[in-house]
Amino acid sequence: MGVPEIRTYLSHLAIHRNVAASTQTVALSALLFLYRQVLNIELPYIDDIERARRPQRLPVVFTRSEVKRILTNLDGIQHLIVRLLYGTVMRLMAGLRLRVKDLDFDYYQITVQDGKGQKDRRTMLPNSLVNPLQQQLQKAKSFHEQDLALGYGTVELPYALARKYPNAHSEWKWQFVFPSWKRSIDPRTKIVRRHHVYKQSIQRAVKQAIQRTGITKHGGCHTFRHSFATHLLEDGYDIRTVQELLGHKDVKTNHDLYSRAKLRWTGCAESMPYLAVFHDAYQKV
Repeated sequence: MGVPEIRTYLSHLAIHRNVAASTQTVALSALLFLYRQVLNIELPYIDDIERARRPQRLPVVFTRSEVKRILTNLDGIQHLIVRLLYGTVMRLMAGLRLRVKDLDFDYYQITVQDGKGQKDRRTMLPNSLVNPLQQQLQKAKSFHEQDLALGYGTVELPYALARKYPNAHSEWKWQFVFPSWKRSIDPRTKIVRRHHVYKQSIQRAVKQAIQRTGITKHGGCHTFRHSFATHLLEDGYDIRTVQELLGHKDVKTNHDLYSRAKLRWTGCAESMPYLAVFHDAYQKV
């Protein structure tokens, strides 16, 4: 079997088997490994392959009214985290992994560490989230001080950072903004420490809140990110502003994702859309 047969087989997967693009890529990688590592044959570049198409799905978007209704059905830390996701366009894990040092209350900025694509970026910190986040930090610090008194109080750090600063794992600035309510054993190091809130608990709370509101859209935590971006575009924000907030490299990504938005290209608006959406919902906290 040579290049013609490989080309025919890969095209067959796309045309007749209707496999996903990732499946076709895995098949190609397996064949290349077979030839290079097992048969010791270096294949030339294989072109003219019928590529499986990646599905182009528009994101689910909550209306402003739906965002408000969902928020009113959330309480406590789940309520605060969802407000954060919507008001800062962060992904769920980026929000849960926030460290104390990432919050800049003077410049109203949040540093998003280790996001998708292993890149860091800054996003806005809404003024209406300042007091709730400061209150959350007080709770987190109380946990940290209790843990230190009991001989714990360390937090997991990126490997390179842990090697460079061996004592940083017990410093306050490196602690999670949203620590778990109980300590657990790190499965990798076997050290007892306090991890951040688990994503499953937030996902479950959001799912239940959506069900209670009667909203039938297939949405979740990530939907708040898409919703905020769409609301910005609807309010006339420039697409490059949205691109920077989302951390997307290519402006085309935003154009493709949010093509459903009813755009009014009037330049930058003076107020963010979440201010009106959150006014009543924020009174809960």
